[in-house]
Amino acid sequence: MPPADAVVIGAGPNGLVAANVLADAGWHVVVLEAQDEPGGAVRSDREVHPDFVHDTFSAFYPLAAASPVLGALHLERHGLRWRHAPAVVAHPLADGRCAVLSRDVRRTADSVEAFAPGDGASWERLHRLWLRTGDDLVDCLFTPFPPVLPGLRFAGRTGRDLLRLARTMLLPARRFGEENFAGEGGRLLIAGNALHADLGPESALGGGFGWLMCMLGQVHGFPVPVGGAGMLTRALVDRFRDRGGELRCGHAVTRVVVRSGRAVAVRTDDGTEVPARHAVLADIPAPVLYRRLVGEEHLPAAVRADLARFQWDFATVKVDWALARPIPWASAAARGAGTVHVAEGVDALTRFAGLLAMDQVPDVPFTVLGQMTTADPTRSPAGTESAWGYTHVPQRIRADAGPDGIEGRWDEREKEAIADRVETGVERLAPGFRASVLARRVLAPPDLERRNPALIGGAVNQGTTNLHQQLVFRPLPGTGRPRTPVRGLYLASATAHPGGGVHGAPGANAARAALRAHLRSGWRH
Repeated sequence: MPPADAVVIGAGPNGLVAANVLADAGWHVVVLEAQDEPGGAVRSDREVHPDFVHDTFSAFYPLAAASPVLGALHLERHGLRWRHAPAVVAHPLADGRCAVLSRDVRRTADSVEAFAPGDGASWERLHRLWLRTGDDLVDCLFTPFPPVLPGLRFAGRTGRDLLRLARTMLLPARRFGEENFAGEGGRLLIAGNALHADLGPESALGGGFGWLMCMLGQVHGFPVPVGGAGMLTRALVDRFRDRGGELRCGHAVTRVVVRSGRAVAVRTDDGTEVPARHAVLADIPAPVLYRRLVGEEHLPAAVRADLARFQWDFATVKVDWALARPIPWASAAARGAGTVHVAEGVDALTRFAGLLAMDQVPDVPFTVLGQMTTADPTRSPAGTESAWGYTHVPQRIRADAGPDGIEGRWDEREKEAIADRVETGVERLAPGFRASVLARRVLAPPDLERRNPALIGGAVNQGTTNLHQQLVFRPLPGTGRPRTPVRGLYLASATAHPGGGVHGAPGANAARAALRAHLRSGWRH
């Protein structure tokens, strides 16, 4: 088989972004995907009910909307269209109050003001800070570490306030909320959005991440692709193929072929060797790449030791519902939100995160719930709702804080038990919810990993978002860039900086690193 200029392992969003960037540079690129269809964690299906579209994994895409990487690909020219729910995020409480994040800053401010006088002004102050610094902050996040040019621009805009802002970004979500809001509303929005990753209210960086997610929602919303998450993947694939790229699904890579310290090819499960003239880019988790595909014999001793300390994020359980009607939230403000947080206050979020830290299955889950038909009416018949909810469980379970004795076997009994806990939380805030369920699907951690092998143990962010494994520590200390210990091999997955979420930055960073290395090798010759 004639060599490609580059081989990309994995057709998730990062792999497809990397392939597109290389194809734009004129390289012939082959993408090899183990599954029968591309997309990784950006796919949709009609498995729950034939009349309902459900996003199998990820669903709302604020990071995609803000991403300069995806914006530069102009995917709207390849059929991608975005839709928004009337409101971005709602966090209802049992007493009828509801914090609402809207793309209209005045509406958001009014919502948090209802919890405590002065909190609306505090929200608007945080929004003005984002308008002054947010674009540079996003650029800092989406470029390889250290982000020299974006960092200089960011420092220039913040001036003498740089250290104060850095401190604010490192605050736990609870402390961030206490310093900025007197009432529960603003605190709930910050802490709930921080827990979209694995940053509990007491975790360093949680306040900064929660603020980032809130401001992305404030400015860009939490949009969804019209027709399902798979439409984002289709646009990436169509663009890639239009540029002469080659996508082969159902071809699992079992080995990166290393000769004289350089990646020169990959080998698939049928024994085929696919040569790579310039580079191999891997959209798979770093521990899997290094241990299974490269082999530890090609790695320095320090890297092997660091791999033993790599920390996955919490495991995930996802419940999908086909509903006969929209969810009957007692709080009317929650009915128009694309995303709803189900937890009775910041203390409940702390308790939830504490149980996870002790490797216990929470008895009262914190649920992030998506109302997909509210955001995109094409997802299900008129008057119905395509919805999902996800919650976290420990990677290794030591005990169940609830009554069901969940041990992590994730058989049908355990899956039904955790799904019932999720539904109980929704029913408490939306009486009559359970009576509207036409069909449901429960995806436990092994189900998620089977459908997407990159989600090891159901870890959707491919590694913890906590500070000790971010920036220059991601995925291993001293890295923070897409290069690996093997020449010509680049890490293009969410285990690379800046981490999880659908924004394409790890893929683009890896592709650009490969292009720069090729240019330098040309100069040397």
